[in-house]
Amino acid sequence: MKYLLTSGGIMNKSIQDTLVDMLGKPIADCNALCIPTAMYGHPWVGPGVKAWEFISGKEANPMVNLGWKSVGILELTALPSIDEERWIPLVQETDVLLVSGGDALYLCHWMRQSGLADLLPTLNSVYVGMSAGSMVMTPKIGELFVGWTPPGGDDETLGLVDFSIFPHLEHEMLPGNTMAAAKKWASEINGPAYAIDDQTAIVVIGGTVEVVSEGNWKLFTP
Repeated sequence: MKYLLTSGGIMNKSIQDTLVDMLGKPIADCNALCIPTAMYGHPWVGPGVKAWEFISGKEANPMVNLGWKSVGILELTALPSIDEERWIPLVQETDVLLVSGGDALYLCHWMRQSGLADLLPTLNSVYVGMSAGSMVMTPKIGELFVGWTPPGGDDETLGLVDFSIFPHLEHEMLPGNTMAAAKKWASEINGPAYAIDDQTAIVVIGGTVEVVSEGNWKLFTP
């Protein structure tokens, strides 16, 4: 699987051009599945109108509303209650997964419970994460970002990439997300960690990691 890990979605031409390169064909020729599950675990964004805005493409962050050939919904909390034959072929055939922000640990829990976490590394599609949808791919998110508490009570996530992510760097609506705060957060991660703003994305293909940015970012190394 190819990973495009963003802070705020497909926010500029550089990130969109990278997405098209990863897909290998125009967005208008691609079928997408959106995953809103992370939103339900975060008090700022779900459930309710924000989840609808993401699914319908009515939100400000470009992701679902990029002009896909088709967009479906993959709700992870529902998957354990239906037969795998009803959803696994759908995921295997889709071109791109669009994964919303919200609570990374809540999303991680349901990725594991649904079986999607085990399926992801076998797919040939593109995974596009936004905020928590990107953080869930990392080994851990750090105590700063713990909201919903998982059964295990820790901050570990899927570890499908080998670095952590501090999203929304220097965001005007998040005054605590400063570079100084990111540096302190990174010192507690004990591994490579990126602080990225909403104009930045991280591309992971195989063992190669590349930053695509029209904004501000920093790599912290232990």
